Amino acid sequence: MTTDRTPDRSRRSERSRQAILAATRELIAESGYAKVSIEAIAARAGVGKQTIYRWWPSKGAVIFDSFLALSESADGAGIALPDSGDLAADLTLVLRATAAEFSDPEFERPIRALNSALIHDPELAARYRETLAAPIDEAKKARLRSGQEAGQLDPTADLDLVLEMLYAPLFQRWLLRTGPLTDEYADALVENTLRAFRP
Repeated sequence: MTTDRTPDRSRRSERSRQAILAATRELIAESGYAKVSIEAIAARAGVGKQTIYRWWPSKGAVIFDSFLALSESADGAGIALPDSGDLAADLTLVLRATAAEFSDPEFERPIRALNSALIHDPELAARYRETLAAPIDEAKKARLRSGQEAGQLDPTADLDLVLEMLYAPLFQRWLLRTGPLTDEYADALVENTLRAFRP
Protein backbone atom coordinates (compact mmCIF):
# COMPACT_ATOMS: atom_id res chain seq x y z
CA MET A 1 0.00 0.00 0.00
CA THR A 2 1.43 3.37 -1.00
CA THR A 3 0.46 6.84 0.13
CA ASP A 4 0.89 9.90 -2.03
CA ARG A 5 2.55 12.65 -0.05
CA THR A 6 2.46 16.21 -1.31
CA PRO A 7 5.49 18.20 -0.17
CA ASP A 8 4.58 20.91 2.34
CA ARG A 9 5.93 23.91 0.49
CA SER A 10 4.98 26.39 3.19
CA ARG A 11 7.02 24.46 5.76
CA ARG A 12 9.96 24.20 3.37
CA SER A 13 9.72 27.93 2.62
CA GLU A 14 9.64 28.82 6.30
CA ARG A 15 12.71 26.63 6.92
CA SER A 16 14.52 28.45 4.12
CA ARG A 17 13.44 31.82 5.45
CA GLN A 18 14.65 31.04 8.97
CA ALA A 19 17.94 29.68 7.56
CA ILE A 20 18.45 32.95 5.68
CA LEU A 21 17.76 35.08 8.75
CA ALA A 22 20.08 32.96 10.90
CA ALA A 23 22.81 33.06 8.24
CA THR A 24 22.50 36.85 8.06
CA ARG A 25 22.95 37.25 11.80
CA GLU A 26 25.92 34.87 11.82
CA LEU A 27 27.67 36.67 8.98
CA ILE A 28 27.12 40.08 10.56
CA ALA A 29 28.56 38.79 13.84
CA GLU A 30 31.58 37.38 12.02
CA SER A 31 32.29 40.06 9.42
CA GLY A 32 30.26 43.20 10.05
CA TYR A 33 27.75 44.92 7.79
CA ALA A 34 30.09 46.03 4.99
CA LYS A 35 31.39 42.55 4.20
CA VAL A 36 28.01 40.80 4.18
CA SER A 37 26.54 40.19 0.73
CA ILE A 38 23.45 38.49 -0.66
CA GLU A 39 25.77 35.90 -2.22
CA ALA A 40 27.36 35.14 1.16
CA ILE A 41 23.98 34.89 2.86
CA ALA A 42 22.68 32.52 0.17
CA ALA A 43 25.77 30.31 0.41
CA ARG A 44 25.60 30.15 4.22
CA ALA A 45 21.86 29.42 4.22
CA GLY A 46 22.11 26.84 1.42
CA VAL A 47 19.66 28.61 -0.87
CA GLY A 48 19.84 30.38 -4.22
CA LYS A 49 20.10 34.16 -4.50
CA GLN A 50 16.74 34.13 -6.27
CA THR A 51 15.13 32.75 -3.12
CA ILE A 52 16.38 35.72 -1.11
CA TYR A 53 15.31 38.27 -3.72
CA ARG A 54 11.86 36.67 -3.84
CA TRP A 55 11.30 37.80 -0.24
CA TRP A 56 13.58 40.80 0.22
CA PRO A 57 14.50 43.65 -2.15
CA SER A 58 17.91 44.38 -0.63
CA LYS A 59 20.57 43.31 1.83
CA GLY A 60 19.32 45.95 4.26
CA ALA A 61 15.82 44.46 4.19
CA VAL A 62 17.19 41.01 5.04
CA ILE A 63 19.20 42.49 7.91
CA PHE A 64 16.12 44.32 9.17
CA ASP A 65 14.05 41.13 9.28
CA SER A 66 16.91 39.19 10.88
CA PHE A 67 16.99 41.84 13.59
CA LEU A 68 13.22 41.72 14.06
CA ALA A 69 13.40 37.95 14.44
CA LEU A 70 15.47 38.44 17.59
CA SER A 71 12.48 40.08 19.28
CA GLU A 72 9.36 38.15 20.24
CA SER A 73 7.40 41.41 20.04
CA ALA A 74 8.69 42.47 16.63
CA ASP A 75 5.28 43.62 15.43
CA GLY A 76 4.76 45.87 18.44
CA ALA A 77 1.82 43.85 19.73
CA GLY A 78 1.63 43.59 23.50
CA ILE A 79 4.56 45.92 24.17
CA ALA A 80 4.25 47.53 27.58
CA LEU A 81 6.70 49.08 30.02
CA PRO A 82 6.57 48.01 33.66
CA ASP A 83 4.18 50.07 35.79
CA SER A 84 4.87 49.60 39.48
CA GLY A 85 3.48 53.02 40.34
CA ASP A 86 7.00 54.45 40.68
CA LEU A 87 7.95 56.13 37.39
CA ALA A 88 11.60 56.66 38.32
CA ALA A 89 12.07 53.01 39.30
CA ASP A 90 10.36 51.74 36.16
CA LEU A 91 12.35 53.99 33.82
CA THR A 92 15.57 53.03 35.59
CA LEU A 93 14.79 49.36 35.04
CA VAL A 94 14.08 49.93 31.33
CA LEU A 95 17.11 52.18 30.70
CA ARG A 96 19.43 49.73 32.43
CA ALA A 97 18.04 46.89 30.30
CA THR A 98 18.48 48.97 27.14
CA ALA A 99 22.09 49.79 28.03
CA ALA A 100 22.80 46.12 28.74
CA GLU A 101 21.25 45.05 25.44
CA PHE A 102 23.31 47.56 23.46
CA SER A 103 26.42 46.24 25.21
CA ASP A 104 25.62 42.59 24.42
CA PRO A 105 27.70 41.44 21.41
CA GLU A 106 24.84 39.20 20.22
CA PHE A 107 22.65 42.28 19.74
CA GLU A 108 25.27 45.00 19.28
CA ARG A 109 26.55 44.00 15.84
CA PRO A 110 23.11 43.39 14.30
CA ILE A 111 21.94 46.75 15.67
CA ARG A 112 24.94 48.50 14.14
CA ALA A 113 24.34 46.69 10.85
CA LEU A 114 20.70 47.73 10.90
CA ASN A 115 21.61 51.36 11.51
CA SER A 116 24.07 51.28 8.61
CA ALA A 117 21.32 49.97 6.36
CA LEU A 118 18.81 52.58 7.55
CA ILE A 119 21.19 55.43 6.77
CA HIS A 120 21.43 54.42 3.10
CA ASP A 121 17.88 53.18 2.49
CA PRO A 122 15.03 55.69 3.08
CA GLU A 123 12.33 53.11 2.33
CA LEU A 124 13.80 50.71 4.86
CA ALA A 125 14.08 53.54 7.40
CA ALA A 126 10.38 54.30 6.92
CA ARG A 127 9.51 50.63 7.40
CA TYR A 128 11.66 50.54 10.55
CA ARG A 129 9.86 53.56 12.01
CA GLU A 130 6.44 52.13 11.21
CA THR A 131 7.07 48.53 12.21
CA LEU A 132 9.34 48.80 15.22
CA ALA A 133 10.20 52.31 16.41
CA ALA A 134 6.71 53.83 16.46
CA PRO A 135 4.99 51.01 18.43
CA ILE A 136 7.80 50.95 20.98
CA ASP A 137 7.73 54.74 21.37
CA GLU A 138 3.96 54.62 21.88
CA ALA A 139 4.43 52.05 24.65
CA LYS A 140 7.03 54.30 26.30
CA LYS A 141 4.75 57.32 26.05
CA ALA A 142 1.87 55.35 27.55
CA ARG A 143 4.03 54.77 30.64
CA LEU A 144 4.97 58.45 30.76
CA ARG A 145 1.30 59.44 30.56
CA SER A 146 0.64 57.16 33.51
CA GLY A 147 3.38 59.04 35.35
CA GLN A 148 1.72 62.34 34.49
CA GLU A 149 -1.61 61.10 35.84
CA ALA A 150 0.12 60.02 39.06
CA GLY A 151 1.66 63.48 39.50
CA GLN A 152 5.21 62.21 38.93
CA LEU A 153 5.78 64.06 35.63
CA ASP A 154 4.85 67.53 34.41
CA PRO A 155 1.35 67.16 32.89
CA THR A 156 2.28 69.63 30.13
CA ALA A 157 5.55 67.88 29.21
CA ASP A 158 6.23 67.10 25.54
CA LEU A 159 6.53 63.31 25.76
CA ASP A 160 8.55 63.03 22.54
CA LEU A 161 11.09 65.41 24.08
CA VAL A 162 11.13 63.42 27.32
CA LEU A 163 11.94 60.27 25.34
CA GLU A 164 14.69 62.03 23.41
CA MET A 165 16.28 63.24 26.62
CA LEU A 166 16.14 59.71 28.04
CA TYR A 167 17.37 57.76 25.04
CA ALA A 168 19.28 60.03 22.66
CA PRO A 169 22.37 60.43 24.89
CA LEU A 170 22.53 56.66 25.42
CA PHE A 171 22.21 56.01 21.69
CA GLN A 172 24.86 58.61 20.84
CA ARG A 173 27.30 57.21 23.40
CA TRP A 174 26.77 53.74 21.91
CA LEU A 175 26.93 54.91 18.28
CA LEU A 176 30.14 56.94 18.69
CA ARG A 177 31.66 54.61 21.33
CA THR A 178 32.39 57.57 23.59
CA GLY A 179 31.94 55.73 26.86
CA PRO A 180 30.61 52.62 28.59
CA LEU A 181 26.88 51.97 28.88
CA THR A 182 26.75 51.31 32.60
CA ASP A 183 23.92 51.12 35.11
CA GLU A 184 25.22 54.34 36.61
CA TYR A 185 24.94 56.11 33.26
CA ALA A 186 21.40 54.85 32.76
CA ASP A 187 20.49 55.97 36.29
CA ALA A 188 21.89 59.45 35.62
CA LEU A 189 19.81 59.80 32.46
CA VAL A 190 16.62 58.95 34.33
CA GLU A 191 17.45 61.17 37.30
CA ASN A 192 18.30 64.23 35.21
CA THR A 193 15.40 63.81 32.79
CA LEU A 194 12.83 63.50 35.56
CA ARG A 195 14.36 66.50 37.33
CA ALA A 196 13.95 68.55 34.15
CA PHE A 197 10.27 67.54 33.86
CA ARG A 198 9.20 67.69 37.50
CA PRO A 199 5.51 68.49 38.03
